[in-house]
This record gives sequence, structure tokens and C-alpha cells, in this order.
Amino acid sequence: MAGVSRGSGRFITALSLILSFVRQPFSHAYAPSRTLPDIKAAVIVPGFLTGASEFKSLAADLTARGIPAIAVPMPAWHWIPCIGGRSMRPMLERIDFAVRHLAAANGNVDAVPDFAYSLLDCWDDFRHNPGGVMEVGGSADPDHYPLVIPRGFFPQAEEPKGRVALIGHSAGGWISRLYLSRREYGGRAYGGQDLVHSLLTLGTPHGNAPGDAFRGVEWCNREAQYDGVRGLAVGGIGYPGDRSGELTKSAYAFCCPHGSDGAHYDGDGLTPIDSSLSWDGAKKLALEDVTHFPWSEVFGGDQFAPDLAKMHREGSPWYGSKQVLDQWAGWLDV
Repeated sequence: MAGVSRGSGRFITALSLILSFVRQPFSHAYAPSRTLPDIKAAVIVPGFLTGASEFKSLAADLTARGIPAIAVPMPAWHWIPCIGGRSMRPMLERIDFAVRHLAAANGNVDAVPDFAYSLLDCWDDFRHNPGGVMEVGGSADPDHYPLVIPRGFFPQAEEPKGRVALIGHSAGGWISRLYLSRREYGGRAYGGQDLVHSLLTLGTPHGNAPGDAFRGVEWCNREAQYDGVRGLAVGGIGYPGDRSGELTKSAYAFCCPHGSDGAHYDGDGLTPIDSSLSWDGAKKLALEDVTHFPWSEVFGGDQFAPDLAKMHREGSPWYGSKQVLDQWAGWLDV
């Protein structure tokens, strides 16, 4: 009986170690020790509550221009654990996964696999992902987030053959800056600057503002530049807060300091231009008559942003429209 007990104990211990290892995102394994060549390829990081499907056309248009591109392979519901201004580590794991596989495949977007993430994983992440208005884990301050490893199975990438570009839309832009940093965030320093040669942000709120949702932005703004990484912050104008609907007015107020109702700002309909261009370490590009998102083409756009959806349906372009893409895509040439 003692022998059976010891054997069972060894089996359980071994199984626990295996399961513990499987839960780790495998893409953590490699950190380059040398400067890698630049690859003409890009990973698109979707904005808050959007997924890869909303950026399929943008990825195809970039690829047709000679810049192979893929959106981080995730649906919109993967954002659920981050709602309420909580840690962006679940998103960072996905960015790291896509960047490492694209870099290992030398820019071949078809070689980037899917990863496994279930509704049970999402529920577990939702319960434990730290920060936010509820101070899950004991703090809303990113510097004091406890170590909580996000759920999911992320297949390991081979060693990278070069560095790729990142294109961050909306919140995806400042989250990409978290990824570039070598500072520890939520128990891990991603150091993505070793695998990324350029970061281009589209309508990203880079400016500090009140509220838990901007604690991560404030964390980013402690460093403006990243070793060997070029930055371009793109913002749109032509949608004044006092003439573009209540959503625009409220969104501008949300992104700006206390005391503003958003009426006197201009921007892309969701992010005021002052905030879009507030990344101090980047070059700046302001585009006229460009809205934040293809509102009339996405599910729920007419209900969520009726005024902006109407303008888009009547011809107002967004950052990913072909005529607008021509104004910023050339910057990604290497």
C-alpha cells in the first residue's frame, strides 16, 4: 500500500507540474540576445471590444500593398476580463503570441496559428485579472498588480528571424506600448522592443486622463521611447464634440482632464486629436476628415454610434479606408 501511495503521489506531482507548465503561455520562452533584421510585416492590435474580424479588410489591404499583415487572432469577447480598467496582461499575451509567430515565420501571415481559449478560461480570467474599479487583487495601481498568469494555451513559436511592426488601433496602441516596455507590468516585463521595429497607432488615447481606465496609459507615459523602435501617432480631425453626437462629446470628455464636457475638442469622433498625438516619443500625423472606426459596417455600430455610423455610410472614411491608408502605410516600409 505504501508503494502504491508513493507512486500515486509521484504521479499527481508530475501531473500537477505538467498542467502548471501547460498553463504558461509558451511564447515566453525566447528572448533574443542579438539585434534582429527588420521584416516588412505587421501585427494589427484591435481596439477595445473589437477582434480580428473587424480588421480583416485592413490586413488584406496592407498585404496587397506589400506589407503582409495579420490581426491578433482573437474575437471581441476576449476583452471581457479587462473590462473596468483592469490589467491588460490577457491582451499582452495575445500580442506576444502573434508577434513571436510572425517573427519566427519571417513575415508569413499564414504560418501564425490559432490559440486555445475557452469560456471557462474567460470566466477564470474575469474573476482573477487584477485592478480596475473593484481593485481586484487588492490594487488598481499597475505597479502593485499581483502576479496572475492569464489562462489559455498559446503554442510556442520558433526562434524569431527578425523584427516586425505593430499597428495599434485605439486602446490597442497604448497596450502595444506596454508590450514594448522592459519594465515589469503585472509580474512580467515583455520587452517587445526586441521583436518590434515600428509601432504605428491609430486614434489611440495617449494622453493622461482621470479614471481607472487611464492608469495603464499613465504607466506608459513614464517612458516615451523604446530602444530601436520607431513610433508614429496618427490622429483624425473633423468631428467636433459639439456637432458629432452625444457619443463623441462624451468620449472626448472621457479622454480629457477634469472640467471638460468634450464640446470644444476636435478629433476622430471617439479620440480627441490632443490625446491621439500625445505620445511624446513618436512622430505625429493628423489626418483631416477621418473617423475612428467603420461604424456602419460593424455589428451594433448603428445603435452604439448612430451619428458616426450615418456619416460613415455617407462617405466619411476611417483610418483603414484605402484613401487614408495611403497616407500612413508608407511609413511602415523597411
